[in-house]
Amino acid sequence: MKSRVIPVTPFGQSCTLLWCEKSRHGAVVDPGGDVSKILAAIAEEGVTVDKLLLTHGHVDHAGGAAELAKQLDVPIEGPHAEDAFLLEALPGQAQRYGFPSSASFIPSRWLNDGDSVQIGEEVLTVLHTPGHTPGHVAFFCPAAKLALVGDVLFQGSIGRTDFPRGDYNTLISSIREKLFPLGDEVAFIPWHGAMSSFGNERRSNTYVGGGL
Repeated sequence: MKSRVIPVTPFGQSCTLLWCEKSRHGAVVDPGGDVSKILAAIAEEGVTVDKLLLTHGHVDHAGGAAELAKQLDVPIEGPHAEDAFLLEALPGQAQRYGFPSSASFIPSRWLNDGDSVQIGEEVLTVLHTPGHTPGHVAFFCPAAKLALVGDVLFQGSIGRTDFPRGDYNTLISSIREKLFPLGDEVAFIPWHGAMSSFGNERRSNTYVGGGL
C-alpha cells in the first residue's frame, strides 16, 4: 500500500491518497476541500480512484467529498451512521468556519466496526473509534502496518472532544482499546501534524497514559 498526504483546507488537514502499488487503484481519504489540488495529486501519481473514504463528518474532512465524488464518479464510503447529523449539517459547518460552500449528502455505504474496504488488491479493516465524533472510524492496513486515524490521535496529543456529541472518556477508550492493540510497530497518519507510531504514543503521549 502506497500513500500520499495532500494538505488541504485552511486547517492544513492531511487528506490522504491511498493506492495498491500493484493495480494502481486507490481511494481518497477525507477530502475536506481544495478538490483541484486533490485531482492534481491523483493525476501526478497515475492512480485510478475507485472510492472516497471518510473518517468522520466534520467539514475539514468531508467538505469536498460531494464535489470530488461527482467529478470522479465514485461512491463515498463512511463514516459510521452515528455521524449522519454532521453530514446533514455540512452547509452550516462550512458557513460557520469560513469554508467554501459544501453540500450535504448520504454516503453510498455507512461503515461499521470490523467491516472491510477493498482498495485494488489491498484490504483495509474498519475500526469504529468514537469520542471525537460518535461515528468516527479509522482504517487499518495490516499488510502495510499502517493506520489512518483521522482526528482520534496525534503525535503527542489527542482529538478534541468539545464538539457536539464528543466524549473524552470514549475517545481514550477508542485509543487504548481499538488502536494500541494493533501493535507498537504500526505507523499512523493523523489528520493534523506529523506521522507517529502507536508504540511511540503509548510510551510518551501523556494524554493516553505515557509509559503504559
